[in-house]
Amino acid sequence: MSGGWFSKLKAGLSKSSDKIVGGISDIFTKRKLDDSALEELEDVLITADLGPATAAKLTSALAKGRYDKEISDEEVRNFLANQITEILEPIAKPIEILPGKKPHIILVVGVNGSGKTTTIGKLAQHYKEQGKNVMLAAGDTFRAAAVEQLQIWGQRTGCEVVATKTGADASGLVYGAIEQAKATACDVLLIDTAGRLQNKKGLMAELEKVVRVIGKLDDTAPHTTLLVLDATTGQNAHNQVEVFRDMVSVSGLVLTKLDGTAKGGVLVALAEKFGLPVHAIGVGETADDLKPFDAGNYARSLMGLPSDE
Repeated sequence: MSGGWFSKLKAGLSKSSDKIVGGISDIFTKRKLDDSALEELEDVLITADLGPATAAKLTSALAKGRYDKEISDEEVRNFLANQITEILEPIAKPIEILPGKKPHIILVVGVNGSGKTTTIGKLAQHYKEQGKNVMLAAGDTFRAAAVEQLQIWGQRTGCEVVATKTGADASGLVYGAIEQAKATACDVLLIDTAGRLQNKKGLMAELEKVVRVIGKLDDTAPHTTLLVLDATTGQNAHNQVEVFRDMVSVSGLVLTKLDGTAKGGVLVALAEKFGLPVHAIGVGETADDLKPFDAGNYARSLMGLPSDE
């Protein structure tokens, strides 16, 4: 991992790490690891959105080897970074583009405002840089702004965008996009979708229809179903995973806007609870600000520690 990206990640997670680092150093200044110190540490981890279960697991692991002994704040942070790395390593997996599939269909879901369309644009740029032929489908047909945003990314990345008029049937658009992608031997087709959770039943019916249409044209697709989560929503992200997992078979997560929040620990809580792969994380607006997820660097950034590379 380049030093530049680690610096960006660390800066992006600074709101989360400042909260944790400040909390830990307030507790562990020449102090023995006793019950009250452990309780305070657990509270610090919960306020950083690591969730009660993960916080309890981490503090009890710390207590096992160090109870009633003097411990420094840096030792605590290093211990927690190693523990969090172990939790996250099994789920840190890049999206695997299947070479036998033309196109490899990536369905992107999530609530409006989570960063879906921007994530699609960034992924498109990433695959274009790998020399892949990429097509985008503007399946959020209800929001003219979403279609326009995707078209801007299409121009930026030199990718064809399949779009239709506002309010048109999303599944019809998706059907046409897949046929077009097949005809042009496209490598990757990224499909945007609506995310209006206010009308959950309607959204569920629409997404189920889209998935059915995709399956008619390729019974192995969608090959990847990405749920994009806005990290600033903190614990609400758990609810979103549950809702979308009920609607479609979510195969992996992308967490965006980690630079805008002190709730960066939510990623650890999600890993513990759902075990879904985290494919990429975003710490900014530009295409270079979305990168494959690296467990160790994330954990060390969260604890305000330098990269171990």
